[in-house]
Amino acid sequence: MNTPVLVLNANYEPINICRTRRAIVLIIVGKAEILENGRGYVNTTSNQVLRPSVIRLNYMIRRPRPRVRLTKHEIFRRDNYTCQYCGNKSKEMTIDHVKPRHLGGQYRWDNLVSACPACNRRKGGRPLHETDMTLLRPPREPEPSTDYFFSHYLEANQSWERFIAGW
Repeated sequence: MNTPVLVLNANYEPINICRTRRAIVLIIVGKAEILENGRGYVNTTSNQVLRPSVIRLNYMIRRPRPRVRLTKHEIFRRDNYTCQYCGNKSKEMTIDHVKPRHLGGQYRWDNLVSACPACNRRKGGRPLHETDMTLLRPPREPEPSTDYFFSHYLEANQSWERFIAGW
């Protein structure tokens, strides 16, 4: 009941990922329809309900264009879990301020990078131009595309590709 379900708007735009339980409730109350099953059935006390993989809402949701939230996890994801100073790839990363906070550096996309603990200690609280270190890529805010938001679900749910591609 905790498997992810792709939720599409009335115009087939991918808008969200919900859990199977929530998707079944939306279907039962008539707010959504199943577009793709592929996962079997859920047995209730009175009947069998299809376990959806993709659902489409019966009404249009108007919402602003999404933005990627500035979190530690999203910075690591943007940098592909790679140290932006030495290029080592690891799951044990830290966040480094390119311009240190005590010198006026802010918590923004263009000032935060992934760094391995050794490089972060080596840089310390100094600005980048005072060290002999360089960035592999300049930090920037990632594009809020559907590929970015839903790509980590596609490995386990290959059938979603046709609904996500092109948005």
